[in-house]
Amino acid sequence: MADQSTVTGKRQETQVSLLNNPKIRGLFYQAVVFISVFSLVYWIIGNTAANLQRLNIASGYDFLRSRAGFDVSQTLISYDADSNYARAFLVGLLNTLYVAILGIITASIIGFLVGIGRLSGNWLIAKICTIYVEIFRNIPPLLVIFFWYFGVLSVLPEVRGSYALPFDTYLNKRGFFFPSMIWEEKSWLILVSLIVAIIAAFIIHRWAKLRQVKTGQIFPFWRVAFALIVGLPVLTFFITGMPVSFDVPKLGAFNLSGGSQVKPEFLALYLALSFYTASFIAETVRGGIKGVNKGQSEAAAALGLRRAQAMRFVVVPQAMRIIIPPLSSQYLNLTKNSSLAIAIGYPDLMAVGGTVLNQTGQAVEVVAIWMVVYLGISLITSGFMNWFNAKMALVER
Repeated sequence: MADQSTVTGKRQETQVSLLNNPKIRGLFYQAVVFISVFSLVYWIIGNTAANLQRLNIASGYDFLRSRAGFDVSQTLISYDADSNYARAFLVGLLNTLYVAILGIITASIIGFLVGIGRLSGNWLIAKICTIYVEIFRNIPPLLVIFFWYFGVLSVLPEVRGSYALPFDTYLNKRGFFFPSMIWEEKSWLILVSLIVAIIAAFIIHRWAKLRQVKTGQIFPFWRVAFALIVGLPVLTFFITGMPVSFDVPKLGAFNLSGGSQVKPEFLALYLALSFYTASFIAETVRGGIKGVNKGQSEAAAALGLRRAQAMRFVVVPQAMRIIIPPLSSQYLNLTKNSSLAIAIGYPDLMAVGGTVLNQTGQAVEVVAIWMVVYLGISLITSGFMNWFNAKMALVER
């Protein structure tokens, strides 16, 4: 009897210890959550399929191979009304990526300049940057898009009164017109020389960092990189007999002929997203710089570095470790805000998808494509920024 009671007591202790084990408890809760989420998704899919069947609505993605039957005002690849819906979605996706990438680059440049300007010792520059941030940060992005489209671009003159800008460019109500390049024979060598120059600059950058770590000597990398990336393609251009010509836009009585055109819808969206997001990036940059210990600036001044040099070589490199994580969120917000382009008729993924939805009635499939594409873009952007953040992080020894 004593042995049996002892065994029973040990079993009870084992059961109690398993319940109190945080790993076992954690696995149990995860299993419960997983089963609940899986059941919910399964129910939603089954319910949606049953409703579609009840309404006699065909499901599936076979419609993507059907003829689209509509035109798109701006395309980066060849497209016409005879193309299928899949190519129409691809056109919309490329337009979204195009405006998002250019917007991210421009917003980063403006944001860094304004963020540093807010900390400037010049009273006027600091106040101008502060006013810029407070205005754009407190206006809805859709209103900023309307401001550029209806308040700036739509009041430009007609073609006959186009503003003639430098380098044979024109600006009017129809957009921005500029010379387009015509690539002739051997022009591909210029692109090859540019790629070679970029690879050489990357190799020199790695070598310069190792040299600085070993000897402490600073190599003028940026000057060398600029000379390589600009000089080598230019040199190739002249050696190959200048195989690139330009189609210059010519102003007529009622129209502009030749050259390339940037439509006002793209300009409005691009400028709105850039200036709106730059105001948030500016605050991120300012917060990152303020997060660097003041003693770092004092130490740089004690070494004889000027204020601009201290900011460039001491403060900003350390502030980047604070800036990068929230900067990722701003890049994601800019990409997702590009979906507001439908308000002014820019043919991004949302606008093209909306036209497809109206023509086919495949609401579930179109919405699923939207979700998958935007989720994929966000995950790729987050993954790249996480990699960049890891590269910039301090390595503990």
